[in-house]
Amino acid sequence: MQETIQTEHLAYTYPGVEDTPGVAVFKDLDLTIENGSFVAILGSNGCGKSTLAKHFNAILLPTGGKVWVYGMDTADEEKLIQIRRSVGMVFQNPDNQIVANVVEEDVAFGPENLGIASPEIRRRVELALKQVGMYEFREHAPHLLSGGQKQRIAIAGVIAMEPKCIVLDEPTAMLDPKGRREVMETVLRLNREKGITVILITHHMDEAAQAGRVVVLHQGQIAADGTPKEVFSQVDLLHRLGLAAPDTVELCWELDRKGFRLPLDRLTIEECGQALYESVMA
Repeated sequence: MQETIQTEHLAYTYPGVEDTPGVAVFKDLDLTIENGSFVAILGSNGCGKSTLAKHFNAILLPTGGKVWVYGMDTADEEKLIQIRRSVGMVFQNPDNQIVANVVEEDVAFGPENLGIASPEIRRRVELALKQVGMYEFREHAPHLLSGGQKQRIAIAGVIAMEPKCIVLDEPTAMLDPKGRREVMETVLRLNREKGITVILITHHMDEAAQAGRVVVLHQGQIAADGTPKEVFSQVDLLHRLGLAAPDTVELCWELDRKGFRLPLDRLTIEECGQALYESVMA
């Protein structure tokens, strides 16, 4: 499968202020993201999640090693525009990405800055809003929308630039449960139906459980990497890293400590309920 993003011996150090030393985040990180995949990246605060995300479309450049985006070196200034067309970014606060007073104008902002012709912009805006389920709000004022709706508008603005990959950095951190659900449904649909590569930075384990692959960072290194079931079944490791597994796995883990013998790879409520039923009936 083609690689979307590849880091080779990635090192990054935030520069120090005046006479203070810099802060090293990564020293030797190797990571490959495959085209069309949905990867969730987890880790405790300060582990480097957001710093890594900013390397994926050259907001930050390595202080050592390389980052390749569809075969392009992010340190190559001549490739910068093409890299940022290929990898779109959605950040935590949607208000920081909304720049217009009308929804459809906001979604059109990105393509306009790429120099796209007006008829093509209109086509992209209409399609993007339909893909995130916000077409009926195209003439609304963004500031009157809910948090989840604003974030979907921000995602539409990225989609309108037709990237092959979308990186979402804690996109639901400021949302209520309904808004979180709306955003995750949108992200899953874009990945499964449109084949867009999705990289989700999150601290919500139930969101990460919906990905095809979970990568756990700790102190700038990969501490775990695999399917959600493979990663979240390592409950003791997650606890040592200051993380928790999804609630269903934590429940099975707690019951195991009290003498039950339950599998630790049950991610959904239905799977957990079935495991409990089988344990009681055995």
